[in-house]
Amino acid sequence: MEEIIFPNQIRMYRRLRGRSMQELADHLSVSLSAISKIEKGYRRVDQEQLVRVAEFLDCPLQDLFVNEQNSQLEVVQSWRREQERRNKINEKSGLKTLGAGLRQIRNEKNLTLIEVAESADMTLSVYHRIEMGQREVSDKEFKNIARALNVTPDDLKNEIKSLDEKGMLEEIIQRNDAKYKLLSTPRGAISSFVASSQDNQKISVYGTAGKDGDVIIDLENETKKVACPPQLNGKKDVYAVNLCTRRLGTLLPTRSILFADPNDVVSVGDIAILYVSDTEAKILSIREDENGELYGLRWNPDERIKIGNDDLRKIHKVVAIYL
Repeated sequence: MEEIIFPNQIRMYRRLRGRSMQELADHLSVSLSAISKIEKGYRRVDQEQLVRVAEFLDCPLQDLFVNEQNSQLEVVQSWRREQERRNKINEKSGLKTLGAGLRQIRNEKNLTLIEVAESADMTLSVYHRIEMGQREVSDKEFKNIARALNVTPDDLKNEIKSLDEKGMLEEIIQRNDAKYKLLSTPRGAISSFVASSQDNQKISVYGTAGKDGDVIIDLENETKKVACPPQLNGKKDVYAVNLCTRRLGTLLPTRSILFADPNDVVSVGDIAILYVSDTEAKILSIREDENGELYGLRWNPDERIKIGNDDLRKIHKVVAIYL
């Protein structure tokens, strides 16, 4: 589960709603001191907590993040300094090299993220963060990963070192950095975009309202085309879906368009599309239970949907949102 520190507007929305710090602390099951630090941007929060804060304060999730267009310059600069600090820490500690090495070795063995995560007794989101170079690894975890890759821990260390010395990991590290930078803007993981020219790649939009808040996605019948968000240019499998359901509550405006990538990894805190048939899908907020298992959440009425290993092949991550 990704943990982040960010300058936020939680305090502003809490005061607007007339809620106390203690009420928010009780809702998140944390201390009053923790809430104070979260509101000041000093304490890490995970994406599941962010979703719960948005629910509690009855505001769109993206509004909790500082917006470059509307926020004070010093707040945006504070965010950037924090990201640079974390990147430097990761680089010095060798996390980027470790993550790139694991990805290279996993690909050479034709293993998927899910296969390695399960064999290493980790959640998919945790192992994904390790390969992204954004999470430290304990000795026990490293041994489990080595076992999942069918090598000894010493051999795994030597192989990563050899790949690094040959310069084979630099491209992977650069790709990871670019992806992490994209997800770490002051607007948060949810992004909006403006088409910069008439030459932008166009993406087909699908989706009509179905029963019980489901969405009918018939790839033979698009409703319109929209410009592709710049960060998704070149991704041939990305498609877009109308948010024609209120089963996500007030997290997103009803006019939103969701861009989904069937090849990306779903993790806690994401919005995702789960197909229950060839054309019928549920739009979910992805959560993690006390056992580290993923499940989907919908509201109006509240509904918790279990996500099994077979469902991971039918779930598509929402990688951008047109607000």
